Amino acid sequence: MSLLSVVQMNSQDDIETNFTVIESLIQQSKAQDAELIVFPENFVCFAAGKQRETAAQFEAIQQRLEQLAHRYQIWIVAGTLPCPFRPDGSIIQDGRVRTVSLCISPERTEARYDKIHLFDVQVGDAVGGYQESRFFEPGDEVVVARTSFGNLGLMVCYDLRFPELSLMLRTKGANILTAPAAFTYTTGKLHWQLLLQARAMDSQCFVLGSAQQGWHGEQRQTWGHAGITDSRGQLLQMIDTEGHGLVTSAFDLDEQNAIRHSMPLIQHRRLINY
Repeated sequence: MSLLSVVQMNSQDDIETNFTVIESLIQQSKAQDAELIVFPENFVCFAAGKQRETAAQFEAIQQRLEQLAHRYQIWIVAGTLPCPFRPDGSIIQDGRVRTVSLCISPERTEARYDKIHLFDVQVGDAVGGYQESRFFEPGDEVVVARTSFGNLGLMVCYDLRFPELSLMLRTKGANILTAPAAFTYTTGKLHWQLLLQARAMDSQCFVLGSAQQGWHGEQRQTWGHAGITDSRGQLLQMIDTEGHGLVTSAFDLDEQNAIRHSMPLIQHRRLINY
């Protein structure tokens, strides 16, 4: 049995201030004997228009996070960071960056996932419309990170709306799905909890939904409610307060195996043309 933490943050545009909060939350997680902490999307810097500026610091920020993982002997899913180069090292030439989620062990960065699904939608909030594809290049690789406490299927925010991704992660061996997010207040209120539970139920994976909450500048408001669902789709914990916070739940691989054995959804799937 392993203890796993998810974080809620109200990240702003000051990287050093955000890092102070990040380290404090890691300390809280370690005090609860957690082996893993999952941070939300844009956790190091939440600022519209600063993606390229932050991306230029990608490797330095990655190194700082690796140092924290080593110092506190904890696995970190580093929410998301903007990155100016692809996994093969090639530079993105058109001015866009990639949204990258890193899985970091106490020894090194173990995996990198580039967000596949980009948020190009109209939302009835102060921003109105979002077009991530203007600023971000999508990834195209499904990533599972191997750990001693279970295999992590890496997802990000809008990915939660696409059940085929969670199912593919399951077929590639995932036990736990990580979902760093910055859901808008409007869409989060409607769908965040529902999506965490649905993806857990579809894939029979533990789902760790880390979230941004509150105002980021004058227009952008996020929903928060960082939460954890078990492999049956039951909500175990969810933060319902404002600002920074953390919840921790126990993950039991034997229990998950029993759930999957009693209802073998993957074996029962039939891909037919209706």
